Order: sequence, then C-alpha cells, then structure tokens
Amino acid sequence: MTQTSQTRTRLPAFLAGLLLSASIGQAVAQPVPAPGASARVDAIKKAGVLRVGVLSNSPWLVENTTGGSGEAWDGPAWLLTKEYARLLGVKIQPVLVSHETKVPVLASNQVDMSITPLGETPERLKVVDFVLYSATSVCLFGRADNPKIANATSVSDLNKPDVTIAYFIGGAEENWVKQRFPLAQLRGVTSSGSAAPVEEIMAKRADAAPINRVPWVALSKKVKGLNALPKANNCQDSTEKASPVGLAVDKNQAAYLEWLRAVAKQMAPKLAADEQRIIGAMN
Repeated sequence: MTQTSQTRTRLPAFLAGLLLSASIGQAVAQPVPAPGASARVDAIKKAGVLRVGVLSNSPWLVENTTGGSGEAWDGPAWLLTKEYARLLGVKIQPVLVSHETKVPVLASNQVDMSITPLGETPERLKVVDFVLYSATSVCLFGRADNPKIANATSVSDLNKPDVTIAYFIGGAEENWVKQRFPLAQLRGVTSSGSAAPVEEIMAKRADAAPINRVPWVALSKKVKGLNALPKANNCQDSTEKASPVGLAVDKNQAAYLEWLRAVAKQMAPKLAADEQRIIGAMN
C-alpha cells in the first residue's frame, strides 16, 4: 500500500475525495495566473509579500511558542501557504488576527487570505470563498467499563431513553446533541475549560459526551479507561457533525480562487499527512 492510500484510509470521505482528485491531477501543475488575469495576484507580486491572517487552531495551524530557530508556524495550513508563496515568488507576511477579525480582515484588504483554519458555514459563504483541504467532526466518548458504551456499535446506539449524554451549555455541540439524540436523556453542564465534560463521564453522571475528533486524541491519552464512537481509527474517521475546513479569501476573485484551489488539490496528500503528524504529536 502506498503512503497516499494509507493516508486515505485514515480520513473521512470528504478528505479521501480530495486525495483522489489530487492523485489524478498531480502530473499537471497549475500555473500562476498571468499578469492582468488576477488583480490580487498582481498586487501580491508587486508588494513582494503574501499577507496571511494567522490564529492558532490545531492541528491545521500551530504556533511555535518555544522560540529558537524554527519557523513561527506549523501545520498543513502553513505548509500550503509556503507553497503559494514559493509559486508566487514572494515572502510570507503573517498578520495576527482574532476570532472576531479573522473574517472581516479579508473585506478590509488587510490580508490576501485568512489561513487560520475556518469551518465552512452558510453564513461565512455569504461573505468569503473557501479553499478546503480538511474536515472536522465529532466523536462520542464514555467510560470503557460502561456496558452502554462497550456494547454500542455506532453513535446511533446511544439514542436511547436509558442513555444520558452530557454537553456544555452554549458549546458548539449543544444544538447538534439535541437534534441527534432526541430519545436520550440530555444533561447540560457549565464549561469547565476542558475540551469536553469528562468530569460528568468519570463521575458516572452521564454515559457519553461529544468531543471534537482532534482533542479526543489528547484526552484519550491523558484520561485512561475511555472509549469513543465511531470506533474505527480512534474516531478520526467520524462523519458526525462533519464540517469542511479550509482557508478563506474575499469574494469576487475568480482567477485567484481557482488557482488557490488547484494548488491545494495537488497538495492534498502532503497536507493530509502533515495533519496526521500534528495529531500524532499531540499530548
């Protein structure tokens, strides 16, 4: 089995599709838009820098806070950005953004792209265009010694009146939990600052709780005796509450967007492998 096919087996269907498209089109390089074809590309080349909005969001974009001679940023979003800069023949100029400004900086022309990883939503699609290269999703976890978890073969098996599911009030999964598990007993709790209400699980006040597939890896290493659903690949192939992830650019830049997407498609195997590297290194 090749490295590309091995990586594909560890990814949701959305990512596998990107990898398949990339493997088909790898031999044909996507040329940079010619002068006059893209006002954005012309401006980037004239300035000599690619301005990118950055805000850490593991595993796609990770800030190096240890100092030293290494690069300030890491992860697939940074790897893709470096390829864009290489093809354009310019340097990268990171621009720090916040959760409030990571989208508005595009319309105000403070950056050429926002590479802080963003989930594609209908609301965001109204104001920006996306270059998708990954996806995020949710797992359900519980105590391994809980028969309701041990005997479950799928997430749907938890949608029962005798199962209690905990969630953070106001959290990203609250509305999804209410829709996904209409038959289960739901227990809303105040966020404790952790990635999921693990205290409710360990104290046996709840049978299961949702968690994003990425922090689940770290939680499963830190807290022993937990299992997650779906079971395959330690829940990394989950399609529950799936949402495509990528970088964003301002609207109405057809030639620029087409080129960015073509390069990302060709880079898909490398980006997927880099994401797995970051996840594997998480504690």
